[in-house]
Amino acid sequence: MHRLLEAPSLQFAEAIGAEWRGQGVEIDPATMPLTRLMATALDRVGPERAAITDALLAYVDTDLLCYRASAPEALKSRQRILWQPVLDWLAAAHGIDLVVTEGIVPVEQPRTAVVAAQTVLSRLSVNRMTAVQAAIGATGSFALGVALVHGRISPAEAVAAAHLDETYQNEQWGEDAEAVHRRQRIAAEIEAVGRYLSLLGS
Repeated sequence: MHRLLEAPSLQFAEAIGAEWRGQGVEIDPATMPLTRLMATALDRVGPERAAITDALLAYVDTDLLCYRASAPEALKSRQRILWQPVLDWLAAAHGIDLVVTEGIVPVEQPRTAVVAAQTVLSRLSVNRMTAVQAAIGATGSFALGVALVHGRISPAEAVAAAHLDETYQNEQWGEDAEAVHRRQRIAAEIEAVGRYLSLLGS
């Protein structure tokens, strides 16, 4: 069944229209992030919200921001400065108090944190739920996705936090073209989510 792609505002509709007008002979979905997000809200997030919620809650136990380096001190300091304020906000604003550990051994977060995370997701509109699932998927962090959707951090800050470890390693050893391309793609996804959110408004 075909569904009508209905934008929430005239400004949003104009932005989607600009994406379509920018297409050539063949349509390239990669150049139409707002259209893709709106279509995802319509075709997936609305009808499959319960399943998407479960998938997003799985990120609580694997949240990037909870797994810290044991060394070197310079990297540990960067993680603490960039990541800890987001976790502190998540606990203070939403009651999602996550446990931080060193290394990569999986840690099971408190049940209270998972329940609080589920409550946060349940309060989002379909459009904002679409934004948070895109942001969490791109960053690998439930905390960063929620912080971005609630305006606690900017898209640029989300990108910097998501790529912190890799940025540090590149500073030490250099980087390759494939890694650069991957980071650029993720950054573009997060920037698109930021624009989507700005068009949604309050």
